[in-house]
Amino acid sequence: MINTEYFPILSGSKVAVKPDVDAAPLSDHALAIAAAGGDMNAFEQLYQRHNRRVYSLCLRMTQNVAEAEDLAQEAFIQLFRKIGSFRGESAFTTWLHRLTVNQVLMHFRKRSVKLERTTEEGETPVQIVRGTENPNKMPVLDRISLDRALKQLPPGYRSVFVLHDIEGHEHEEIAKILGVAVGTSKSQLHKARMKLRGLLKKNTPVAHEA
Repeated sequence: MINTEYFPILSGSKVAVKPDVDAAPLSDHALAIAAAGGDMNAFEQLYQRHNRRVYSLCLRMTQNVAEAEDLAQEAFIQLFRKIGSFRGESAFTTWLHRLTVNQVLMHFRKRSVKLERTTEEGETPVQIVRGTENPNKMPVLDRISLDRALKQLPPGYRSVFVLHDIEGHEHEEIAKILGVAVGTSKSQLHKARMKLRGLLKKNTPVAHEA
């Protein structure tokens, strides 16, 4: 269920819900249309489908658990307020990710792009995101090193890297999400990879001979 503690705008909403257990799952587009018409059950289904990925995206971009939780909740509050503006011109996930990224970038601007670099053990929970389903592809140590290096990237570079190399979006989608040119997305990804390569090399301990 949606936690109204995080969604005060939903508290007190009294919308009749008529569940149909035999009906096939609706598409995101159909649920968005229903939610825009006041169907709270449809909105809840969208939340249940996408809240983990939205949180994962916020966590990857901020590298801070508490901030990611707050921003993910804020993203769904904004979704509730703006879902009526979804026209289906792009995939719902692209539209939702654009909304989420905008929340994170706004947060960065408010904080003057000064991110905390906390690396306490256990701060970042185990998570599965697109591209890392097989843990053998990336050892735990490498994931920790990558997360530490990501913290040091400028927010613009980090956003493109997360959306492309971790979330799996194409540059055309990223351009729509971030509101930039496709060439800018490609350029920032290249610069992000180069900078990450240098950071990972710098942070990798060198084995000394006995």
